[in-house]
Amino acid sequence: MKILALDTSSIACSVALQIGDRKAARHTEHEREHTRLLLPMIRAVLDELAVELKDLDAIALGNGPGSFIGMRIGASVAQGLAHAANLPIVPVSSLAAVASEVFAEQHAAEVVVTQDAHMNEVYLGYFSRDAAGLPLALITERLHRHEAIAELAAARSGARLAAGAGWACYPALLAANRQYFDGTSKVLYPSATAVLRIAVQALANGAGIAPTEVVPAYLRHVVAAVPAGSS
Repeated sequence: MKILALDTSSIACSVALQIGDRKAARHTEHEREHTRLLLPMIRAVLDELAVELKDLDAIALGNGPGSFIGMRIGASVAQGLAHAANLPIVPVSSLAAVASEVFAEQHAAEVVVTQDAHMNEVYLGYFSRDAAGLPLALITERLHRHEAIAELAAARSGARLAAGAGWACYPALLAANRQYFDGTSKVLYPSATAVLRIAVQALANGAGIAPTEVVPAYLRHVVAAVPAGSS
């Protein structure tokens, strides 16, 4: 299987390529540099494995939730490349990508992922490990404030870890839920390597869509609103 993966939903700009059993990846964390970095990183992995876009089977996109601007950059680039090369896109949850990285590195049975959504909220995802070691969503991803997560009160299926940058951004959120965790992971941001890991199975299951069908998972559709009665 030949898949190019990318994720720009966080401060990380991340690209990975798999051609059969060969892989190449680039990952860097520079806020607001995605526009400058993304295309050269894609070119670098293609050159490393000596392949062109037209030879690929699909493009995997870390589809958020996350940074509005970052998600738009990633989606626009993925759509443009996929359209030019007549390739399907495989959308992958960026929260699930964090969980996938944790499952690949640690012996957790469940992972709760948060990313900073600003406005005193986080993007929240909760995943268990499936039979293939990939993340299986236990809740619908949503915005969440600094309070207890009701679903975590249920009995866990094994070791449960907190991952993602949102916990450090809002210590009160971790304090409100600390009793439900067995520890925290050092995995903060999604990587394209993790997106790729999920996309390989998803594409095998027929998850590819046309570039025009991509809908980034913004979750919050109103970024700013004028309070009622304000002039």
